[in-house]
Formats: sequence, C-alpha cells, structure tokens
Amino acid sequence: MSIHILIDGYNLIRQSPELAELDRQDIQLGREALIDMLVVYKKLKHHKITIVFDGIHAPLFSQNRDQVKGVKIIFSRQGELADAVIKRIVARDREKALVVSSDRDIVNFAESMGAATISSPEFERKAAMAAFMGDAFIDSTGDENSGWIPTTKKKGPSRRLGKKDRRSRKKIGKL
Repeated sequence: MSIHILIDGYNLIRQSPELAELDRQDIQLGREALIDMLVVYKKLKHHKITIVFDGIHAPLFSQNRDQVKGVKIIFSRQGELADAVIKRIVARDREKALVVSSDRDIVNFAESMGAATISSPEFERKAAMAAFMGDAFIDSTGDENSGWIPTTKKKGPSRRLGKKDRRSRKKIGKL
C-alpha cells in the first residue's frame, strides 16, 4: 500500500527553527525552502506528497494547485482554512494518509479516520535523516562493517502493539 503524505505547510514551517527564520524574512522564502526539502525527500523515498497552505497567504496570481518535481502544492480557497482541505483529503484517503501536523484538531481527526500521524518536528528530523543517509549511501562504496548482526534477542506476542498502533508505526517506518 502506498503512502500519501499530507503536510500542513505553515505548521511545519513555523515548527522548524530554520524554516521559521526564512519565513520571518519573507513568507515565500519559507515556502520555497520547505518545497526544496520535500523534493529531495521525494527523490529518495518516492512517496506521494501533498503540501497544503492557507490561501490567504498565497502568492499573487497563483493557482490553487501546483506541482513542483512531483510534490503537489495546494492553497486553500479564499475563506477556507488549510485544515479543512487536509480533513477533506484525509476523509477520502483514510488509511493511505499520513498526516504531518502538530495541530491537535487535525491530528485527532486524522486518527479518527484511520490515518497515521506524525508531528512536524519529528517529520522534519526524519526527512533530514533520509537526506543525510541518502547522501551517505551514494557516497559509500563498500563498508565492511555493514550487514547482518546476529542476535539472540527474542521477540514475541508479549511485546506486540495493538493493530492500530502497528499500522501507524508501519507507515511511519516507511518514512
């Protein structure tokens, strides 16, 4: 099953120290830095990614929908919040969706629809780690220390998470 990553754009920008700094200089700089980060992430992970922004801050003469190197960008309509757009997409995609937001209202709605959720700072860390590991993987030609490590650690039903938590962890693990 493929994952559709839905990102609350301004929430992620304002939760990130680096992106927030650019956002304070110019809102367009913050959006472009986020899009650049996600383009790199998409190149490595190949997940379907959609960023939703509030339309009130949309660039002049912009369309409501755009796509940059496979990353879909949606600006909400005039008078509509990005939260409503995210909820509508989550209601459609349900279990396929992974919502990136620290907004409790969106997170609660997404979880009630069966979608997995991850906080904005945690997703940013995972995206940065994926970019770092992608560069390290490309740069490394042959490391003799890599490979299978034998272990006697036992796993069993006593440590098993609930079905909903296992599904959510599985989606987040694909990040």
